[in-house]
Amino acid sequence: MTRRKLFVFEMANNHMGDVEHGLRLIREFAAVKSKFPEFDFALKFQFRNMDTFIHPDYRDRMDLKYVKRFSETRLSQAQFLKLKILAENLGFIPMCTGFDEDSIDRIEEMEFPIIKIASCSFTDWPLLNKIAATDLPIIASTAGSTLKEIDNVVAFFTNREKDLTIMHCVGEYPTKTTNLQLNQLRLFSERYPNVRVGYSTHEDPNDPNIVPLAIAMGAEVFEKHVGVPTEQYALNAYSSTPEQAQRWLESARRAFATCGDVRGRPAASQSELADLRRFKRGVFVARDITAGERVTREDVFYAFPCGEGQVLANDMSKYTEFVATEDYKTNDAVMFATTQETKLRQKVWDIVQDVKSLFKDGNVVIPGKAELEISHHYGIDKFREFGITMVTVVNREYCKKLIAVLPNQYHPEQYHLQKEETFLILFGELELTLDGETTILKTGDVVTVKPQVRHAFTTTTGAIIEEISSTHIVNDSFYTDETITDNKNRKTILQHWLN
Repeated sequence: MTRRKLFVFEMANNHMGDVEHGLRLIREFAAVKSKFPEFDFALKFQFRNMDTFIHPDYRDRMDLKYVKRFSETRLSQAQFLKLKILAENLGFIPMCTGFDEDSIDRIEEMEFPIIKIASCSFTDWPLLNKIAATDLPIIASTAGSTLKEIDNVVAFFTNREKDLTIMHCVGEYPTKTTNLQLNQLRLFSERYPNVRVGYSTHEDPNDPNIVPLAIAMGAEVFEKHVGVPTEQYALNAYSSTPEQAQRWLESARRAFATCGDVRGRPAASQSELADLRRFKRGVFVARDITAGERVTREDVFYAFPCGEGQVLANDMSKYTEFVATEDYKTNDAVMFATTQETKLRQKVWDIVQDVKSLFKDGNVVIPGKAELEISHHYGIDKFREFGITMVTVVNREYCKKLIAVLPNQYHPEQYHLQKEETFLILFGELELTLDGETTILKTGDVVTVKPQVRHAFTTTTGAIIEEISSTHIVNDSFYTDETITDNKNRKTILQHWLN
């Protein structure tokens, strides 16, 4: 069944048992339909096998309102077929409510593409079993049903992989505005996320202001009783004339335009973006910066107004790196034209996923709020060759870190003047070089690295090191390759990375 918005004109017995009147009804509402090409439209009939639907003892009881109504509006299959053919020729999707098992057979025989379940039949399990045996999409009204009953019916059809739409409906004819209970639409949308939700209405047809509320609540299918009043045939209090139906649809059209798309965030217009940009803060340097330096959040301040082409406070994500391509003086505006921008988000994301997988493989538990330091000694683009990631668990007079070395990563040679550290291999195999002498360490091996001892390491398998040391002191790491020491942008710190 199409996912376009569907409006159902319910003919019911408003053909009055008069085929010519029924044909007139279809033509007049087809003229209304033609003015709303953005919607799909269905015309709905009702079938009852009158020879079996009414108990034999009551078939002649014209004092009973609905026995009289059903009997007087009875049509033959050939007459219904005539109405159905005209509806199809005028662009309607024909659909039909079947009130008994014989009528479901008739619906299939006449090739109706959609079956409707009336509210009174919503928990008629013999009928539902008959309907479930068909391959047709199903639209079911829920008036008077409990939430438990709706749960059961939805589960019954969805477990059988049926194309199901459920309609919020109030079975009062007509329904007072105060009894409409439109919040049920929101309840259905949240409770049955894989089921289409609609609204079957019996309110005053002169009131076009209810359908916008239903649309705002998430309804996508709409049903309304319709008829054509004549001198011969009066219209009931809840059925709409063509003029009333047109006002109803115009109100729906405005509501859909006003509410917009619920399935995704709409793109902002260029006018909206330009208006918003005028009020955003620009980025200005707080110190002199020379070409080639990274422009960090510590080096800038944010102020109004911003200029055309200027980097904005909104652009200063931890996943975006700016490097000056020209010299900046204090208070200068940082411009896109004189910086090189690098997007780091996807690269950092990929690194984090690989590190988490390594910790998982090693069955190593990470403290929930621990920071992750990504060390990319020669830039993040070369991280897979040169780098490590570290989690600082504690740093007091003693320090504990967990170091993850991905397969084939190399940590360049360095030394410390003050810190002494002990490595315990928790997972994998590590090739450790101390003052030029290489040792292979395996899971469970322990080695101590004393101050001023040059050390470097690599792994082919991936490895996790538990580092226990004296206090970690900033600027106590010295690399043999001084270009690493001079690189002030060699670390990316993440505070929220485990989830």
